[in-house]
Amino acid sequence: MIKDESVEKVIDESQQGTPLALQHNDKNTRKLYIESYGCQMNFSDSEIVASILANEGFNTTQLLEEADLVLVNTCSIREKAEQTVRKRLEKFNAVKKINPGMKVGVLGCMAERLKSKFLEEEKIVDMVVGPDAYKDLPNLIQEIDEGRNAVNVILSKDETYGDVAPVRLNSNGVTAFVSITRGCDNMCTFCVVPFTRGRERSRDPQSILEEVNDLWERGFKEVTLLGQNVDSYLWYGGGLKKDFEKATEMQKATSVNFAKLLEMVAEAQPKMRIRFSTSNPQDMTLDVIESMAKYDNICKYIHLPVQSGSNRILKEMNRLHTREEYFELIDNIRKIIPDCAISQDMITGFPTETEEDHQDTLSLMEYVKYDFGFMFAYSERPGTLAERKMEDDVPEETKKRRLREIIDLQQKHGHFRTREHLGKVEEVLIEGPSKKSDAHWMGRNSQNTVVVFPKENYQVGDFVNVKINECTSATLIGEAVGYSKNN
Repeated sequence: MIKDESVEKVIDESQQGTPLALQHNDKNTRKLYIESYGCQMNFSDSEIVASILANEGFNTTQLLEEADLVLVNTCSIREKAEQTVRKRLEKFNAVKKINPGMKVGVLGCMAERLKSKFLEEEKIVDMVVGPDAYKDLPNLIQEIDEGRNAVNVILSKDETYGDVAPVRLNSNGVTAFVSITRGCDNMCTFCVVPFTRGRERSRDPQSILEEVNDLWERGFKEVTLLGQNVDSYLWYGGGLKKDFEKATEMQKATSVNFAKLLEMVAEAQPKMRIRFSTSNPQDMTLDVIESMAKYDNICKYIHLPVQSGSNRILKEMNRLHTREEYFELIDNIRKIIPDCAISQDMITGFPTETEEDHQDTLSLMEYVKYDFGFMFAYSERPGTLAERKMEDDVPEETKKRRLREIIDLQQKHGHFRTREHLGKVEEVLIEGPSKKSDAHWMGRNSQNTVVVFPKENYQVGDFVNVKINECTSATLIGEAVGYSKNN
């Protein structure tokens, strides 16, 4: 029996540091080691950083000990993520004692949040770079090469990296990330993202299409359009989304929203799978769902964070949607795309959360029956409104117990959803060998569920029709019955 293939959905993925794979240019003489934590956007940003530094004489390495420059791309979404980074810096410090010429830089959201303070707290750190300042890396590296600490955490009002072709270092050659927006205007009281990544701004759709087309020409079969809030994508010629009302009538008439962008990408490469992440319930509109239904190559999967099932807690979180409005959105998705998979983010133990609020969350989960989810106990983040105005008053033991109940219910619903696939023939894109068996391939169906099946004569990157015979709570197990029409 093949066991669950996917990473357990209840694990905090921001704790998983990933060094990027090798990228080599014979002309480059310096070595870069870069490690990423947190959301998909961070992993995408690390590829942009590697691309910028490749032009500055750096090849990447997976050996920390031989690196001339060590960069850690950080996450601030939870306290545990920051603690993990600080522990990694201890490891870097031990290596630096052996290799004193090695320089260490901190990138990303943690760098933006702590700024120059990081240099004081972590003596090992030579450079602090916020998520909008990577184009300044050549200047910052010159600073640290000359023996000075370097900091740039200035947030931009424009999409910063639309003209940078990322180096696909951590890719399987089949799937890739394409960033379409940066920042977030939704000021959820628990979240640091608006402070670490700035206001919402979108990327020129033409540059997005060019990147997608280039990926297809290089053999990639699937892209994920990335943003802190993809539903807020809005291109009207540049600038912040909040300034759209100041745009000219011509700019408004020719503007591109997320639904239109989805259609443009789907039509540009009809045999390429299109995914997107992350959505926000208050910003997802019917035209996005209708666009998904219209095109077979847009995957039938939506990550739709809700955070709580209690109206009172949603209001405290400043989520700007109610439980009832969320249900209406779910009903519309089920009606327009009956086979659409839906996943969630859930926070338990938010300040003032009562047992009644917790039961509202469980009942919401019973209504939706998510395919999978990412669930966490609340951790207070410095600088957020919740940290400034609310007491973190739910006892840790209560948080842990409620989180366990949410996880248990999600595992039950996950198994319910995977059983719905039994007996069906589904298209699977092969991503690589199974983690559990060398004799099996691993891929995903349109609903983003992991599928495992015997290798036979198929190859990585093939679209294969697979009959689903067995399942666990997170993995489908089957047998190939031939190539799909998209192969």
